[in-house]
Order: sequence, then C-alpha cells, then structure tokens
Amino acid sequence: MNVVFLEVAEAELGQAIFYYNSQSEGLGFEFAAEVRRVVGRIIEYPNAWTPLSKRTRRCRTNRFPYGVVYQVRNESILVVAVMHLNKNPLSWKSRLRAE
Repeated sequence: MNVVFLEVAEAELGQAIFYYNSQSEGLGFEFAAEVRRVVGRIIEYPNAWTPLSKRTRRCRTNRFPYGVVYQVRNESILVVAVMHLNKNPLSWKSRLRAE
C-alpha cells in the first residue's frame, strides 16, 4: 500500500524531529522511527485505529504524545497530520477542505 503525506504533515514531522533532537541528541531520530512503526501498523491494519470522522482515523505513537491522522483512499494511505495530542484536536479538518 502506498503512503502519501500532505506537505503540512511532512513539515510537522520534520519540525518534531528537529525539536526532539534539540532536546536530546538522537531523540528526534527515535521519534522518526516511532512514526515509521506507526505507519507500518496503519498499513497492516488500516481500519483498526480510532475513527475521528467517517473517513479519517488516528493511530497514536507509543512513546511520544503524537498521533498520525490518516485516511484510506483506494490503494493508498493519505497522512493528513503528525499531530501533538495536546494541540487543537480538530486542526487537521481544514487541511482536507483544501484538498
């Protein structure tokens, strides 16, 4: 299954990696590896995670307070957000209206 990140989701991931690396050397790379594991779980079980709307779901990371917000579209996964869970939980919705 193909995985596509919205530009803004990719930017969020990069910002989080940078932030965690600035807190402790290598921590950002551990965060990136955790997001890769989450994406792998999503690919394996795309409908298993918490529904946020009719088409959108969220899979949480294990070690970090983040969730990957995504949609299953045909034969691909669209990653809408790599979202800190203490931020506005509905901010991802405006990204889909622009699509």
